[in-house]
Amino acid sequence: MQITSAMKMVSAAKLKRAQDAITQMRPYANKLQEILSNLSGSLDLSENAYSDTRDEKNILIVGITSNRGLCGGFNNNVIKKVSFLVNDKYANKNVKVLCLGKKIKDVFRRTDAYYVNDTLAPVEDIFGSLSFENNAIIAEELMRLFTSKEFDKVVFVYNQFVNAATQNVAEEQFLPVLPSEQAENAAGGDYIFEPSKEEIVSELIPKSLKIQLFKALLDSHAAEHGARMTAMHKATDNAKELQRSLKLSYNKARQAAITNEILEIVGGAEALNA
Repeated sequence: MQITSAMKMVSAAKLKRAQDAITQMRPYANKLQEILSNLSGSLDLSENAYSDTRDEKNILIVGITSNRGLCGGFNNNVIKKVSFLVNDKYANKNVKVLCLGKKIKDVFRRTDAYYVNDTLAPVEDIFGSLSFENNAIIAEELMRLFTSKEFDKVVFVYNQFVNAATQNVAEEQFLPVLPSEQAENAAGGDYIFEPSKEEIVSELIPKSLKIQLFKALLDSHAAEHGARMTAMHKATDNAKELQRSLKLSYNKARQAAITNEILEIVGGAEALNA
């Protein structure tokens, strides 16, 4: 009970920082994603390699979990979702799983779907040192894998932070970048680009994609601490209930032993008097 109570307090302290990070990042990332979608609808495919839609033969699923357990169903929910995508949704395709976090890696490294990449190997344990620099290495490699046509589609699966007690498993398409409905409706318009289209494709779109990955990582990080805090709170309550039950049993046994001793003393005294 002392251990679970301490873990709950530690997670509560870490949750505050992680929650502040994702709540500050989310509006910026969502707006940038909106701009990116609008741009994708305005640019020709020949100008925007990141929106190149082709036959989905090779698919890369990026599964994001934590490095540690004791957080309820946080990790299992993502693992189940990834397993569903591999075995059901994309069953007839060549599917690989990039594992960010030790828990999902422990499950999939024994399977054929496990994806090994020498460039990403040093940063797969990203939650050991969560930074934008390590995030950028992963995002750049994912973009390279897509533009080199090694993979036709890249999908994220992670826990989206709602509040301390609630996390939603999200499946989010990373590449190709899909244009928004507004952009598709206005695709026939004549746009003046500043800076040039080439600069937008080479600078703004990659930057936006890095932000999208970082948002997913921060979401998962905050959701992890929320899930662990809730799980440890329930574990502490269960331990208190178990302690109360054991204390009651102990007191009953102690009282019974005392009663037996008194009966023995009384019986012995009566025998002497007789």
